[in-house]
Amino acid sequence: MLDLIDGLPVHPLVVHAVVVMLPLAVLGTLAIALRPAWRVTYGPLLVGVALVATVLLPVATSSGEALEERVGDPGVHAQLGETLLWFALPLLVLVTALVVLERRRSSGKPLPGPAALTTGVAVLAVVAALAAGVQVYRVGDSGARAVWGDQVASSAPAPAPAAAPAVAPVAVSRPGGGAAA
Repeated sequence: MLDLIDGLPVHPLVVHAVVVMLPLAVLGTLAIALRPAWRVTYGPLLVGVALVATVLLPVATSSGEALEERVGDPGVHAQLGETLLWFALPLLVLVTALVVLERRRSSGKPLPGPAALTTGVAVLAVVAALAAGVQVYRVGDSGARAVWGDQVASSAPAPAPAAAPAVAPVAVSRPGGGAAA
């Protein structure tokens, strides 16, 4: 698996794509679940975003393992990162099902199953989206703490400079005997 690109670790590069795309898929899923009219228009784009995020997760995991061999154990981040795929897959499946059902309905084709199937899939998609959103946060937070936690915590901000004492106006004598303030 890819470890480095031009001397830079692949993991942070791939992770940033996942960290942008998976939350976008979460927000998009919530949007189309609540606004059925958007399912036909934005649904295919949303499925594409969720698919790319899901496909990149194994790349992020394996590149993270390669990075771990170089820099050491990231602690709980590695275990949480391995679980994220199992949150993204149900989200991808449910958002795809929701879009397919809506496209069938809007084209006049009969829906398979009971009339409430689309509503049930929308509810499950919302649950999957919320779970995936929470897990993305947990993985990202643990990764940030693994990388930056000790550096940020140990580097207290520099103390603010002491305020300069107020300076009172000084009387200056002018040639010719007059004083100026």
